[in-house]
This record gives sequence, structure tokens and C-alpha cells, in this order.
Amino acid sequence: MAFQPSQSDLTAPMSHTHAPGHSHARAGPDNQRRVGWAALLTGGFMLAEAVGGVLSGSLALLADAGHMLTDAAALALAWLAFRIARRPSDWKRTYGFHRFQVLAAYSNGLTLFFIALAIGYEAIQRLRAPGEVLAGPMLVIAGIGLMINVAAFLILRSADRESLNVKGAMLHVLGDLLGSVAAIAAAVVILMTGWMPIDPLLSVLVALLILRSAWFLIAESGHILLEGAPRGLDVRALKDDLVAAIPGVEDVHHVHAWSLTEAKRMATLHVKAADRGDAARISAAVKARLRERYGIEHATVEVECETCGDG
Repeated sequence: MAFQPSQSDLTAPMSHTHAPGHSHARAGPDNQRRVGWAALLTGGFMLAEAVGGVLSGSLALLADAGHMLTDAAALALAWLAFRIARRPSDWKRTYGFHRFQVLAAYSNGLTLFFIALAIGYEAIQRLRAPGEVLAGPMLVIAGIGLMINVAAFLILRSADRESLNVKGAMLHVLGDLLGSVAAIAAAVVILMTGWMPIDPLLSVLVALLILRSAWFLIAESGHILLEGAPRGLDVRALKDDLVAAIPGVEDVHHVHAWSLTEAKRMATLHVKAADRGDAARISAAVKARLRERYGIEHATVEVECETCGDG
């Protein structure tokens, strides 16, 4: 999204500002470590839960085991994304690999979406042809699964929750946790009443909750991948604000704002100055305003005094 230099001899050269390392950058290794532990816990218990689901005949347990299988893969992807994002930029990838975290979050959202649909489909089939469920083994395995999921959730809770990659990992673990709760509830109802349909019915409820979370994750990460304006930023208001707040600025146009990740905001814009000799001051003032008011740490500002070189 780079601008071409203005053809006018009154146009000042473009300049960039890069923010020094901040809390999100420092949080990267800690996020990676926490997501890695969550992946190990989830993957380690998934096999036991799958065996328990087959032995007990519980759809809730099998659904949760299938969910945990994909969750373990999704958490591994999230861990890999943090690791890859630490690679330095090069001449081919001038922004580095930060965006891989958003891509991983988007992939995890899609995974959650299809998991929810699969659970819903299987629940409908089970409602049409109910099968016997061994509630005792189901209750024991689901209880152990709940403890594992709570431990994984607490590990991720202390990570940087502004990171979409962490959000995606937490949603997967939260889906597992809800699945374990549903399996426990279904087992208790079956033990007390013998009513088998509770198992697929609670699976549908969990699927709907997963579907809702998946939609928000896909929407947020997809917006970043489509180079949408950062959350809460109205470029129309930004133009008016710069003109009103900075003396010597007559007009602001060609404004583009986007996010490299949810924590790294960027913008490019043209500013028309009243005085050609004031370009350096205006450029610095615009960057300071963008950084302090809008959280935009990387800005490209082209100052013009007469006509816009880009038309």
C-alpha cells in the first residue's frame, strides 16, 4: 500500500515511523509456551476420552473427543503460528510473519464451525435412532476431561487475550470444557432417570455455543486479512480530527488504515499543508496524533502543498 512520490516540487518526501517493542511483542514467548502446554493437555486426554466414548456408547463423549482431536491440532497450529511470527522480516516479506497468527486464528475459526456442524448432524441421527449409553463410565471420563480442560483454560487465561491467536486457542479449549460439562450433565440425568435423548440434546446445545464463538472469530480475523480498518477506527472522523487538531493542515485524503495483527495498526495518508516550509513539523505532528489518539504505531505520511501527485 505504498504511495508514489508526488510529482510536485513542493511535496515533501514520505517518512515512516516504527514503534519500539511493546508488551504484545514481549508477550509472544509466554503466549507460545502457554498454548503449547494447552495443546499437550488436550491431545493427551483426547485418546482416553475417545475410548471411553466407544465403550460407553455416549455421543456426548465421542463428540467431545472428536472436538478435542481437532482442538489439539488447532492448538498446535496456534503454537506454530507464534513460533513462525518471531522470524525476522526479509526482502520478500517486508512485514515479517506476524500475519501468520491471524491466519491461524481464521483457520481455527473455520475448524470450530465444521466441528459444530458435525456434532449437530450426529446428534440429529442419534435422536432419530437412540442408542444405549453407559452413564457410569461416561460420568467418570467426562469428569476427568473437565479437570483437564479447566487446567488448560487457566493456563491460557493468563496469556495475552488481545491476541486473536490466543482467542482462537481459548475458544477451542472453552468448547472442550463445555463439552465435558454437557457430558457430565447427560450422565447424571441418565443415571437418575434413564432418559437417553438428553445426551444428543446437550450435544446440540454445545454445538450452538461453539458455532457462535466460531462466527465471531472468523469475522474478526477475516476482517484483518481483508485489510479492513482497525476495530473502532473511523477514517472519516480521523480526517476531520487531523485538520482540526493540527495547525497548518488544510486537508487530509487518500487515507488507508489496516492492521498487521490485532495489536499492530498501520496507516498511510496524504496531508495538504498551507506552508511548504512546515512539512517536517506537520508530518511529525500527524504521526504523534495517530500514535497517541488512535494507537497507530506505523504511519506513512506524505505532505503536499499544492496538487496531489496521485490525482
